Amino acid sequence: MGIVSSALAALFTISTRGVSKIYPAKTILLYEMTGGFILVSFLLPVYLYFFPVTDILPGRPDFLYLLVFALFCTIVLQMLQIQVLKELSAFTVNLTYNLEPVYGVILAMLIFHEARELSIVFYAGISFIILSVLLQTRNARRQIKPSLMTD
Repeated sequence: MGIVSSALAALFTISTRGVSKIYPAKTILLYEMTGGFILVSFLLPVYLYFFPVTDILPGRPDFLYLLVFALFCTIVLQMLQIQVLKELSAFTVNLTYNLEPVYGVILAMLIFHEARELSIVFYAGISFIILSVLLQTRNARRQIKPSLMTD
């Protein structure tokens, strides 16, 4: 399941890069979010059939948290990602997706004070993720600079 998920995520980024050169980022984001909403709308009844729940809607405080996270961690960052794809390779952008759990955990630590169960292995893993993103970003910037000099 993880391999299929990674392959689809890579395919999504590569196809978005190609489309981002033709259409504005807001238009692409509208189509992506609409497609996701339609897909979830069709899959939700199937999911509820196999895993029935009595209360599907979150409470008011949870709904507000979900709204904030949806706006800033999904919509704003997706918009920025589409704009960045015009300049950076799909590989570099996919590598930065590894930061999603990092800032998600950091936000959970800050907002919900949920850092009790994190071990040194977790912090080492986050350090490796951040280091790999920084090294790839530095490498990408080095490749961009010579091409700017020849233009």
